[in-house]
Amino acid sequence: MARQLRVLVPVAAGTAVYAFGLHYFVLPNTLMEGGVTGIGLILYYIFGWPLSMTTLLLNVPLFLAGWRLLGRRSMAMTLYGTLCLIASLWLMERAVAAGLIVPLASRGDLILPALYAGVTLGAGLGIVFRFGATTGGMDIAARILVRKYGWSMGQTVLGIDAAVIGSSLFFVPVERVLYTLVVVFITSKVIDFVQEGAYAGKAFTIITDHGDAIAEAITRRLERGATILPAKGGYSGAPRQVVYCIVGRSEARALRKIVHEIDPKAFFAISDAHDVIGEGFRDG
Repeated sequence: MARQLRVLVPVAAGTAVYAFGLHYFVLPNTLMEGGVTGIGLILYYIFGWPLSMTTLLLNVPLFLAGWRLLGRRSMAMTLYGTLCLIASLWLMERAVAAGLIVPLASRGDLILPALYAGVTLGAGLGIVFRFGATTGGMDIAARILVRKYGWSMGQTVLGIDAAVIGSSLFFVPVERVLYTLVVVFITSKVIDFVQEGAYAGKAFTIITDHGDAIAEAITRRLERGATILPAKGGYSGAPRQVVYCIVGRSEARALRKIVHEIDPKAFFAISDAHDVIGEGFRDG
């Protein structure tokens, strides 16, 4: 039960953050969103229909279509995430109607509401996705594409959102749609950041003739571990060593200096390492 709560509670919290972003930043500034939420926003702007109602009605046929494609467990989490979102939207509607929450309606430049909308929506969705759930709707289609092609969840959501937002040009002023593109871009970046984890670092792959010396310096000066792999030059056939090491972002410059000091001719590549688990970073 405790293990289930560690998943169910964050998903509920993520949908609450997402619903807050919609009602506090998006709706009062006539901005847009993608997917089923975007369709619900269009219906709200035209007819005044509440988001909680349209989210419920629009998700029913999508659930029926996605049951076989995503599997029972995945759809169970999607159902839970969608119900949490509907409940969060309903609670936000009641809170706004009662005056407990006063939405941020900007009378001037919309850049700040757009930025904060992107952060809150992305944080909410990122938490939901990170724990294996979705908020239903077009997220079901996005997860199918991610599973089949290995695309980034944020980029996939961005593509689907673009199609829905493009159709909103018939109902929403053009300048509001342009601000919405800022919202969607930031949302996609925050989704990827939350999914990949804040425990990030820099991964070094170093090809050198002095692997032992570099690994020893890394251990002594940075107090980080390093792995030495035997290798052979593809052209020369000469034996080489590959040193693999992950350090914190703030330590990347120091490691570059170590490599240059010991072997100025070393070839190395630096890449981002996300969600790093292990000693010195985060326990599994």
